[in-house]
Amino acid sequence: PMLERLQNRAEVIVAGHRGMKAFYPENTLLSFQKALDQKVDMLEIDLNLTRDKQVVVIHDNTLDRTTDGSGFIHDFTLAEIKKLDAGRWFAAEFAGQKIPTLQEFCDLLEPYPELLLNVEIKEKTTETVDLAMAILQNRGFIGRSVFTCFDASVVGYLHDRYGVKTQGFPDFLMQNFVAGAQGTYTKMYAVGIAMKYLTREIVAEFEARGVLPWSYCPDTDEQVLHSLACGVRLMTVNNPEPSLRILREKGLHR
Repeated sequence: PMLERLQNRAEVIVAGHRGMKAFYPENTLLSFQKALDQKVDMLEIDLNLTRDKQVVVIHDNTLDRTTDGSGFIHDFTLAEIKKLDAGRWFAAEFAGQKIPTLQEFCDLLEPYPELLLNVEIKEKTTETVDLAMAILQNRGFIGRSVFTCFDASVVGYLHDRYGVKTQGFPDFLMQNFVAGAQGTYTKMYAVGIAMKYLTREIVAEFEARGVLPWSYCPDTDEQVLHSLACGVRLMTVNNPEPSLRILREKGLHR
Protein backbone atom coordinates (compact mmCIF):
# COMPACT_ATOMS: atom_id res chain seq x y z
CA PRO A 1 0.00 0.00 0.00
CA MET A 2 2.89 2.42 0.57
CA LEU A 3 3.75 2.29 -3.10
CA GLU A 4 0.24 3.47 -4.00
CA ARG A 5 1.60 6.98 -3.47
CA LEU A 6 3.55 6.56 -6.69
CA GLN A 7 0.26 6.32 -8.59
CA ASN A 8 -1.18 9.48 -7.04
CA ARG A 9 -1.50 12.11 -9.75
CA ALA A 10 -1.97 14.87 -7.19
CA GLU A 11 1.71 14.78 -6.18
CA VAL A 12 5.15 14.29 -7.69
CA ILE A 13 7.62 12.18 -5.71
CA VAL A 14 11.19 13.35 -5.01
CA ALA A 15 13.91 10.70 -4.63
CA GLY A 16 17.38 11.46 -3.28
CA HIS A 17 19.93 10.03 -5.75
CA ARG A 18 22.52 8.08 -3.74
CA GLY A 19 21.37 10.27 -0.87
CA MET A 20 22.19 13.92 -1.42
CA LYS A 21 24.93 13.39 -3.96
CA ALA A 22 25.41 17.04 -4.93
CA PHE A 23 26.74 18.00 -1.51
CA TYR A 24 27.87 14.82 0.28
CA PRO A 25 29.82 11.66 -0.62
CA GLU A 26 27.30 9.46 -2.39
CA ASN A 27 25.85 6.27 -0.88
CA THR A 28 27.16 7.04 2.62
CA LEU A 29 24.95 7.12 5.69
CA LEU A 30 25.76 10.84 5.96
CA SER A 31 24.50 11.48 2.42
CA PHE A 32 21.32 9.51 3.10
CA GLN A 33 20.68 11.29 6.40
CA LYS A 34 21.11 14.71 4.77
CA ALA A 35 18.57 13.77 2.10
CA LEU A 36 16.17 12.59 4.81
CA ASP A 37 16.62 15.92 6.59
CA GLN A 38 15.46 17.64 3.40
CA LYS A 39 12.20 15.61 3.53
CA VAL A 40 12.65 13.63 0.32
CA ASP A 41 9.98 10.95 -0.27
CA MET A 42 12.34 8.22 -1.43
CA LEU A 43 16.01 7.26 -1.34
CA GLU A 44 17.75 5.70 -4.32
CA ILE A 45 20.58 3.31 -3.41
CA ASP A 46 22.95 0.98 -5.27
CA LEU A 47 23.87 -2.54 -4.22
CA ASN A 48 27.00 -4.60 -4.73
CA LEU A 49 28.24 -7.85 -3.19
CA THR A 50 31.48 -8.54 -1.31
CA ARG A 51 33.58 -11.68 -1.67
CA ASP A 52 32.02 -13.05 1.54
CA LYS A 53 28.51 -12.37 0.16
CA GLN A 54 27.66 -9.28 2.17
CA VAL A 55 25.36 -6.74 0.46
CA VAL A 56 26.95 -3.28 0.47
CA VAL A 57 25.72 0.12 -0.70
CA ILE A 58 28.04 1.52 -3.38
CA HIS A 59 27.39 2.54 -6.99
CA ASP A 60 30.35 1.27 -8.99
CA ASN A 61 31.39 -2.37 -9.26
CA THR A 62 34.87 -1.10 -8.37
CA LEU A 63 36.24 0.79 -5.39
CA ASP A 64 38.42 3.23 -7.31
CA ARG A 65 36.16 6.25 -7.85
CA THR A 66 34.55 6.65 -4.42
CA THR A 67 37.08 5.17 -1.96
CA ASP A 68 40.81 5.08 -1.31
CA GLY A 69 40.81 1.43 -2.42
CA SER A 70 41.16 -0.15 -5.85
CA GLY A 71 39.69 -3.19 -7.55
CA PHE A 72 36.37 -5.01 -7.82
CA ILE A 73 34.11 -5.04 -4.77
CA HIS A 74 33.39 -8.74 -5.22
CA ASP A 75 37.11 -9.47 -4.73
CA PHE A 76 37.16 -8.02 -1.18
CA THR A 77 35.63 -9.16 2.10
CA LEU A 78 33.38 -6.87 4.09
CA ALA A 79 36.11 -6.48 6.73
CA GLU A 80 38.55 -5.28 4.06
CA ILE A 81 35.98 -2.90 2.58
CA LYS A 82 35.15 -1.45 6.00
CA LYS A 83 38.79 -0.31 6.34
CA LEU A 84 38.41 1.98 3.32
CA ASP A 85 37.58 5.68 3.38
CA ALA A 86 34.47 6.52 1.33
CA GLY A 87 34.37 10.26 2.03
CA ARG A 88 37.76 11.87 1.52
CA TRP A 89 37.56 11.59 -2.29
CA PHE A 90 34.64 14.03 -2.18
CA ALA A 91 36.16 16.52 0.29
CA ALA A 92 38.64 16.35 3.15
CA GLU A 93 35.93 17.23 5.69
CA PHE A 94 34.19 13.92 4.93
CA ALA A 95 37.19 11.71 5.66
CA GLY A 96 36.20 8.68 7.71
CA GLN A 97 32.90 7.92 5.98
CA LYS A 98 32.52 4.21 5.28
CA ILE A 99 30.75 2.06 2.71
CA PRO A 100 27.54 1.00 4.49
CA THR A 101 26.03 -2.46 4.43
CA LEU A 102 22.41 -2.83 3.38
CA GLN A 103 21.65 -3.78 7.01
CA GLU A 104 23.18 -0.51 8.26
CA PHE A 105 21.15 1.41 5.69
CA CYS A 106 17.99 -0.31 6.97
CA ASP A 107 18.94 0.65 10.53
CA LEU A 108 19.13 4.31 9.46
CA LEU A 109 15.60 4.12 8.04
CA GLU A 110 13.92 2.65 11.13
CA PRO A 111 12.64 6.10 12.27
CA TYR A 112 11.23 6.81 8.76
CA PRO A 113 8.42 4.28 8.20
CA GLU A 114 6.88 6.31 5.36
CA LEU A 115 10.05 6.55 3.29
CA LEU A 116 10.08 4.83 -0.10
CA LEU A 117 13.11 3.07 -1.58
CA ASN A 118 14.52 2.64 -5.06
CA VAL A 119 16.97 -0.25 -4.85
CA GLU A 120 19.29 -0.56 -7.83
CA ILE A 121 21.14 -3.83 -8.41
CA LYS A 122 24.66 -2.98 -9.59
CA GLU A 123 26.29 -6.40 -9.19
CA LYS A 124 23.92 -7.75 -11.81
CA THR A 125 23.43 -11.31 -10.61
CA THR A 126 20.48 -13.29 -9.26
CA GLU A 127 22.65 -14.03 -6.21
CA THR A 128 22.82 -10.31 -5.38
CA VAL A 129 19.05 -10.06 -5.81
CA ASP A 130 18.38 -13.08 -3.58
CA LEU A 131 20.67 -11.89 -0.77
CA ALA A 132 19.29 -8.34 -0.90
CA MET A 133 15.69 -9.57 -0.97
CA ALA A 134 16.29 -11.78 2.07
CA ILE A 135 17.51 -8.76 4.06
CA LEU A 136 14.72 -6.46 2.89
CA GLN A 137 12.06 -9.10 3.52
CA ASN A 138 13.44 -9.70 7.00
CA ARG A 139 13.34 -5.97 7.74
CA GLY A 140 9.83 -5.56 6.33
CA PHE A 141 10.97 -3.16 3.60
CA ILE A 142 9.72 -4.93 0.46
CA GLY A 143 6.37 -3.13 0.51
CA ARG A 144 8.07 0.26 0.24
CA SER A 145 10.65 -0.67 -2.41
CA VAL A 146 10.94 -0.47 -6.18
CA PHE A 147 13.83 -2.46 -7.69
CA THR A 148 15.95 -1.17 -10.55
CA CYS A 149 18.56 -2.58 -12.92
CA PHE A 150 20.06 -1.71 -16.30
CA ASP A 151 20.10 -5.46 -17.05
CA ALA A 152 16.68 -6.54 -18.33
CA SER A 153 17.31 -10.15 -17.28
CA VAL A 154 17.66 -8.99 -13.66
CA VAL A 155 14.49 -6.89 -13.98
CA GLY A 156 12.71 -9.96 -15.34
CA TYR A 157 14.01 -12.10 -12.47
CA LEU A 158 12.84 -9.58 -9.87
CA HIS A 159 9.41 -9.43 -11.49
CA ASP A 160 8.95 -13.16 -12.12
CA ARG A 161 10.59 -14.63 -9.01
CA TYR A 162 9.57 -12.06 -6.39
CA GLY A 163 6.59 -10.22 -7.88
CA VAL A 164 8.03 -6.86 -6.86
CA LYS A 165 7.66 -3.53 -8.63
CA THR A 166 10.57 -2.84 -10.97
CA GLN A 167 12.03 0.18 -12.70
CA GLY A 168 13.87 -0.22 -15.97
CA PHE A 169 15.03 2.18 -18.67
CA PRO A 170 14.31 2.87 -22.34
CA ASP A 171 15.26 -0.18 -24.40
CA PHE A 172 18.41 1.34 -25.93
CA LEU A 173 19.95 1.77 -22.46
CA MET A 174 19.33 -1.78 -21.21
CA GLN A 175 21.39 -4.95 -21.51
CA ASN A 176 19.53 -8.14 -22.53
CA PHE A 177 16.36 -6.20 -23.44
CA VAL A 178 13.53 -8.37 -24.72
CA ALA A 179 11.08 -6.76 -27.16
CA GLY A 180 7.53 -7.85 -27.82
CA ALA A 181 4.31 -8.83 -26.09
CA GLN A 182 5.98 -10.74 -23.22
CA GLY A 183 9.05 -8.54 -23.23
CA THR A 184 10.90 -6.36 -20.74
CA TYR A 185 8.49 -3.42 -20.86
CA THR A 186 5.67 -5.67 -19.60
CA LYS A 187 7.73 -6.39 -16.47
CA MET A 188 8.45 -2.73 -15.69
CA TYR A 189 6.38 -0.73 -13.22
CA ALA A 190 8.35 2.46 -13.91
CA VAL A 191 10.95 3.78 -16.32
CA GLY A 192 13.89 6.04 -15.53
CA ILE A 193 14.38 8.65 -18.25
CA ALA A 194 17.60 10.69 -18.24
CA MET A 195 17.17 14.44 -18.71
CA LYS A 196 18.91 14.35 -22.11
CA TYR A 197 16.22 11.97 -23.43
CA LEU A 198 13.24 13.51 -21.65
CA THR A 199 10.45 14.70 -23.96
CA ARG A 200 6.67 14.83 -23.76
CA GLU A 201 6.63 12.13 -26.46
CA ILE A 202 8.68 9.55 -24.54
CA VAL A 203 6.62 10.20 -21.40
CA ALA A 204 3.39 9.71 -23.36
CA GLU A 205 4.77 6.49 -24.88
CA PHE A 206 5.40 4.97 -21.46
CA GLU A 207 2.14 6.29 -20.00
CA ALA A 208 0.37 4.48 -22.84
CA ARG A 209 2.16 1.28 -21.82
CA GLY A 210 1.05 1.74 -18.21
CA VAL A 211 4.65 2.33 -17.10
CA LEU A 212 5.24 5.23 -14.69
CA PRO A 213 7.58 7.87 -16.22
CA TRP A 214 10.33 9.06 -13.87
CA SER A 215 13.15 11.50 -14.63
CA TYR A 216 16.77 11.71 -13.51
CA CYS A 217 18.41 14.02 -12.51
CA PRO A 218 16.62 17.42 -12.65
CA ASP A 219 18.82 19.53 -10.38
CA THR A 220 18.06 23.03 -11.66
CA ASP A 221 14.80 25.00 -11.73
CA GLU A 222 14.78 24.73 -15.53
CA GLN A 223 15.17 20.94 -15.44
CA VAL A 224 12.48 20.55 -12.78
CA LEU A 225 10.05 22.66 -14.81
CA HIS A 226 10.90 20.67 -17.95
CA SER A 227 10.22 17.41 -16.08
CA LEU A 228 6.85 18.74 -14.96
CA ALA A 229 5.98 19.98 -18.46
CA CYS A 230 6.76 16.52 -19.84
CA GLY A 231 4.50 14.89 -17.26
CA VAL A 232 6.90 12.89 -15.09
CA ARG A 233 5.57 11.40 -11.85
CA LEU A 234 8.83 11.14 -9.90
CA MET A 235 12.16 12.99 -9.98
CA THR A 236 15.41 11.41 -8.83
CA VAL A 237 17.70 14.29 -7.88
CA ASN A 238 21.23 14.94 -6.66
CA ASN A 239 20.12 18.24 -5.10
CA PRO A 240 16.54 18.12 -3.75
CA GLU A 241 16.20 21.85 -3.10
CA PRO A 242 14.91 23.02 -6.53
CA SER A 243 12.42 20.16 -6.99
CA LEU A 244 11.03 20.33 -3.45
CA ARG A 245 10.68 24.14 -3.60
CA ILE A 246 8.97 24.20 -7.00
CA LEU A 247 6.68 21.25 -6.24
CA ARG A 248 5.59 22.82 -2.95
CA GLU A 249 4.92 26.14 -4.69
CA LYS A 250 2.70 24.30 -7.18
CA GLY A 251 0.91 22.24 -4.52
CA LEU A 252 2.41 19.01 -5.87
CA HIS A 253 4.29 17.94 -2.76
CA ARG A 254 3.16 17.06 0.75
